[in-house]
Amino acid sequence: MSEKKDLSRRCFLVTAGAVGAGSFAAVSGVFAQSTEPGARQPESGRVPTRSFGKTGIEVSSLALGGMFDIPSNQLLLRQALKWGVTYWDTADCYEGGNSELGIGQFFQKNPEARKQVFLVTKSDARDPGGMTTLLERSLERMNTDCIDLYFIHGLRNIKEIDNDTKAWAEKMKKAGKIKLFGFATHSNMEDNMLAAARLGWIDGIMTSYNFRIMRSDKMKSAVEACVKAGIGLTAMKTQGGGSVSTESEAELELAGRFIRQGFTDKQAKLMAVWQNPDIASICSQMPNLTVLMSNIAASLNKTRLSSEDLKLMNRFAMETSSSYCAGCANLCESAVDGGAPICDVMRYLMYYHSYGDRDRARTLFAGLSKTQKERLSSLDFTSAEKMCPQKLHIGRFMKEAVSLLA
Repeated sequence: MSEKKDLSRRCFLVTAGAVGAGSFAAVSGVFAQSTEPGARQPESGRVPTRSFGKTGIEVSSLALGGMFDIPSNQLLLRQALKWGVTYWDTADCYEGGNSELGIGQFFQKNPEARKQVFLVTKSDARDPGGMTTLLERSLERMNTDCIDLYFIHGLRNIKEIDNDTKAWAEKMKKAGKIKLFGFATHSNMEDNMLAAARLGWIDGIMTSYNFRIMRSDKMKSAVEACVKAGIGLTAMKTQGGGSVSTESEAELELAGRFIRQGFTDKQAKLMAVWQNPDIASICSQMPNLTVLMSNIAASLNKTRLSSEDLKLMNRFAMETSSSYCAGCANLCESAVDGGAPICDVMRYLMYYHSYGDRDRARTLFAGLSKTQKERLSSLDFTSAEKMCPQKLHIGRFMKEAVSLLA
């Protein structure tokens, strides 16, 4: 590496840190003057809201992802609520149930807060009996009588829900235990969304959606179909594989461009998603006040990314596509004799590398069967790699997962 290039990288890292810290300190100023384009005009210092599909419900355009130690972060919940982050997302399995318990702890001490929160949780069960059991437990854990939106968790194929699911959802709505029903998906997202739009009884979907995925024609069609069907859409995995690094000129150009405009690449990725008015909310894991403040500042920033900004993001997405799993599990996994949980394992690696959440990655990997783990080390993934539109080196990633996560 040349001395000049080495110096530019070091300067970028110093500048990025300084601007990031400055943006946090200036949050109150951003609150006072900026609103996110296309959103409802917020109260001063509060996150804007958007309509959730055709439900008639307004939700905050930034949602608090509950996959962290909520019992130990009660102050963060209070601050999120104060700043208008009123869409709270959790699941029956997050933190071994402690996420829901932490929310329940907050509502017990602050009962008036429940009316302000659009509360979402998820079921890992698929059968009506199992969903009933988990729903009742979630209601008890969170000290509430009703869930605003109840999701099937991690849906991979629309066949996982059927008319029995529909009947169950209608029954729970009539009983006043849930208001809306849908599913969360990070595998085969587009196929699931298109199918849900045809069903006619899905109220909301949480889907992986970011600057990489949003540019595909299939995702554009899936979003359009859901909008026409009145389905509210929540975006997750919006960072598209983690922070921009400094390993190439394209990465330096992307990050440096946004830093010069006064925001980080992480904030720019959120802003790119918000520029689609059909996305009601972005669900982000915000386990500390620094991340919360940074994301809120981005939600209130009135700057729209230019066509040149978006072109550069597209270029970056294309140049780094072979490092990101786009969730099209039906292609790669079906190409392997006997199947393999490729997309799930890629997601675990994302938690490990991009989120820095190594314990979660290892815990999830431990949930795979002994046979699945053994196959990851021994299978030939050549056919799966040929099917991958991203040109991922799947075999190498699977062996890496065994080495790091086992």
